[in-house]
Amino acid sequence: MPKKLSLILLSILLGAVFIFSGYAKLDPIEPFEYTFVDIGIVNWQLAPFVSRLLIGFEFLIGALLVLNLNPKKLTYKLGIGVLLIFCVYLILLMGFSGNKGNCGCFGSKLVMTPLQALIKNVIMLAFFVLLYKFHAGWELKNKMKYFLLVPIIAAFAFPFILNPVELDYSEAYLNKPENNFKLELDSLYKSATLAPPHSLSQGKHLIAFLSLTCKHCRIAANKMRVIHERNPNIPIYFVLNGEDKYLKPFYENTHTEAIPHCMLLGRNFIFLAGTNLPTIFLVNNSIVEHDIDYMSMDQTEIENWLKK
Repeated sequence: MPKKLSLILLSILLGAVFIFSGYAKLDPIEPFEYTFVDIGIVNWQLAPFVSRLLIGFEFLIGALLVLNLNPKKLTYKLGIGVLLIFCVYLILLMGFSGNKGNCGCFGSKLVMTPLQALIKNVIMLAFFVLLYKFHAGWELKNKMKYFLLVPIIAAFAFPFILNPVELDYSEAYLNKPENNFKLELDSLYKSATLAPPHSLSQGKHLIAFLSLTCKHCRIAANKMRVIHERNPNIPIYFVLNGEDKYLKPFYENTHTEAIPHCMLLGRNFIFLAGTNLPTIFLVNNSIVEHDIDYMSMDQTEIENWLKK
């Protein structure tokens, strides 16, 4: 009896980890969405749906483990399959980017390096093998199997309920009226460290004003990194604000070292960026034509704007 109880508790513990992992990715969900675009699985429009469906899988596996339902026929196989996929992803991530930054396994709620997450997944796989060998759980038979529809429907519905996809998310922000105000770049040239190139005053550029410690700025930076990797010809420039000690953590989280930047502090930064960060401008010959929100920032629309 103690052995059976221990295995039931182990199953519940594993289920709780899956449920927490899915919940942690929901707020904010954007970094998780960008991952699928970054590795080339889907485009920007499909990423919000794919990310929520995968979180739904985590909720489903977690719920079935907590309930100890149909473990050998369904639950264990799903759990082991998902963990193996995550392990392959983490190994590839370390191969391309090294063991740095937050892997995103628990969103921003619990920061883990790719190696830490890989070790966690290997331990969970070992627990799954143990459960598969010694714990049969409760198998639903005949008409009782229809009861599985309840956790299945709930698991895939919750991500869309808790963090709905905004259907106008990818609408062209360029439909907004043009701003057409001059960005006083002379202030940037005079006051910034790592002096920016004067070519910012000429032609078209995406200029982003980011705080090194702002959570939303890091999310925006991650999105711009993906855009930059998919199309390096888009001229993106960062104007960063914050103490030097925060620059390394910022890069560890965003991996945006390849995007040129300068540092602008205090009143000079606020004068150009304002107080609502991140601030992202589409600038044409020093004229801000569009002030865009990172949530609606669309790579295709930026490329179309550059062609005009």
